[in-house]
Amino acid sequence: MILPHLRAIVPTGVNLIEQHRHPTRDTGLYWSLQESAPDGLSDLGIDAIICLAGVTPGPGADLSLNTPLALSVLRAAHEAGIPRVLLASSSAVYGAGDGTPLSETSPTAPVNPYGAAKLEMEEACAPWRGKGLEVCCLRIGNVAGADALLLNVAKSSGDKPLVIDCFDDGRGPVRSYIGVGTLAQVLYDLATQPGPLPEVLNIAAPGVVYMEDLAHAAGHPFDYRPAPAGAHQRITLDSSALAALHTIDADTSDAVQMVAQWKEALSR
Repeated sequence: MILPHLRAIVPTGVNLIEQHRHPTRDTGLYWSLQESAPDGLSDLGIDAIICLAGVTPGPGADLSLNTPLALSVLRAAHEAGIPRVLLASSSAVYGAGDGTPLSETSPTAPVNPYGAAKLEMEEACAPWRGKGLEVCCLRIGNVAGADALLLNVAKSSGDKPLVIDCFDDGRGPVRSYIGVGTLAQVLYDLATQPGPLPEVLNIAAPGVVYMEDLAHAAGHPFDYRPAPAGAHQRITLDSSALAALHTIDADTSDAVQMVAQWKEALSR
């Protein structure tokens, strides 16, 4: 979903090399990250790698692969003399928090195996930084279109309502989100940032999104149910560190725009 937007914004003179895992494809760079990097990587003049590869929760998913996949990329970058790697982590490393926006200095206390796996991956980056490689772990919030709600929209029939938890204030869960088009611009700007990047960086639009607003924007019906005991209404990110490196317009936090970016990517 990110690549169509990324292709559209990369300026003339910048070479975007797309990694893939299809041996018969005649464009891009064939590289299964569970294997050694292809020969000649150092000859391609690569300035930065954006690594979004990883294993997400699902039936049969081996979350422990997140660390070796990342290490494969870091090893290859170091050996090829590629100075910068942007590595997809997750806001799940923080856990639920206390309801206030989570910053990069907030404690990490993952509450599920996915968050624990991503935190393990982050910690495995330290030796490679010691070798001189710049590694920025991107603690990405919810990406509209790769999130549970819109994935459910995509696979459900149009007349079957979603079910959204309702809290005491009459609203649903509120989370930090980013649209795929906005994320593509953030990734490009970070990859080409002239100065050094932090070791970890929250990635989210500046505002927050209520789940029911996202459902409305997608034009999909939903029903409320009482939020179960222990449910967390507000889990959000402080994205001020990102704002210091990249300007994100306030309207990119709008659920309608995020859904539009998602649908545009699917249509390309």
